[in-house]
Amino acid sequence: MPSSATPAILTPETLSDPWPLYRQLQEEDPVHWSEELQAWLVTRHEDVTGCFRDPRLSANRTQLFAEHQLGGLGPELVKDYLRVAEGMMLMKDGTEHTRLRRQANTGFTSQVLDGWRPTIQRIIDSLLDRVQKRRRMDVAAELSEPLPALVMTELFDIPAEDHERFQRWSSDTATFFGAAVGDVRSAALRANEGSAQLSRYLTAAIDARRECPGDDLLSLLLRYEEQGRMSTEELVSNAVLILTAGHVTTIDQLSNGVYELLTHPEQLEQLKQQPELCKAAVEELLRYTPAVPFMHRVVAEDLELRGRTLRKGQMVFLGIAAANRDPDVFADPGRFDITRQNNKYVSFAFGPHLCLGAGLARRELELALRTLLRRMPDLRLDEQRPPRLKCNSLLFRGFDSLPVRW
Repeated sequence: MPSSATPAILTPETLSDPWPLYRQLQEEDPVHWSEELQAWLVTRHEDVTGCFRDPRLSANRTQLFAEHQLGGLGPELVKDYLRVAEGMMLMKDGTEHTRLRRQANTGFTSQVLDGWRPTIQRIIDSLLDRVQKRRRMDVAAELSEPLPALVMTELFDIPAEDHERFQRWSSDTATFFGAAVGDVRSAALRANEGSAQLSRYLTAAIDARRECPGDDLLSLLLRYEEQGRMSTEELVSNAVLILTAGHVTTIDQLSNGVYELLTHPEQLEQLKQQPELCKAAVEELLRYTPAVPFMHRVVAEDLELRGRTLRKGQMVFLGIAAANRDPDVFADPGRFDITRQNNKYVSFAFGPHLCLGAGLARRELELALRTLLRRMPDLRLDEQRPPRLKCNSLLFRGFDSLPVRW
């Protein structure tokens, strides 16, 4: 199918309602060359999972993606961003990725994460305490945005007075990575500054932990640096990764989840009547409207996929959201069903790069939804203030504003 037969992808209209386009691509051209993106779009579940595992598709795409994003502006604009990003495990392949991930895994075991549940619950309650008597709030601004940032800063034992700066730096860094739409130059400059500030701050924090180690995640990672398993630069880069990835995606996923529940009243009522379904509801929310609709790779060597030749050096966007609604895998994929048993979604990626923070995100989402429905049983959208979707990124989907009342 020629690309002219498909709607433009990077428009507010398509970004706000991409599902018809995803279905069209799955049916007519599942490995689609986009002239608009100058990249391949892969949309079927079988192909997306296969691509995540295929060593010919490299995660080491920092430089190419920055050039792809910047067009003729030049990578010098984001030199600090590139320096930090190139050390991240997210951008590594093979043994290098395995080495770095193994060091970080110890901070994200089920036992460790379950130990964080009281902290997460305390943060959620403190945020809802601020708005409970008001009987209205903006979920995006007053719950979704501060929650993961506060959790991550506690995980790293960052002082409370620095939390606001961390939120801003993390958001600016992640937005550029998310294939920003609109004023790319401004997004690039903010990402470069955010990366540089995070790097400087964390370098100083690491020096302080060397003098006085604690039981936070940064101190844990520092032990691996001291054992020669991770360089200081890698330690800083992966601390930035954990902070930014754990921040932005959970913000969007929580807002997406609340919105889907409030716009599917029969599912919301069932969850109220059967709160034991909360974990299953989280799984369906992750499938139905993932915070990360696409993830990108770069072709490391030529390969064939469904009769199309993907050339070395080309970008490939793996359609996570499309794969999550593939009718070959999910019965009635466009139906939101909190009792669904099939959890073969790929919202946390797949294979070696399965998201390190998936367990933490699930716990944050579950506890936030349980607490919202317990404390605000009459929760509903605010009819006087319509929600406002973000339409500025191909790789992130969430809300700028989600007003509710109870």
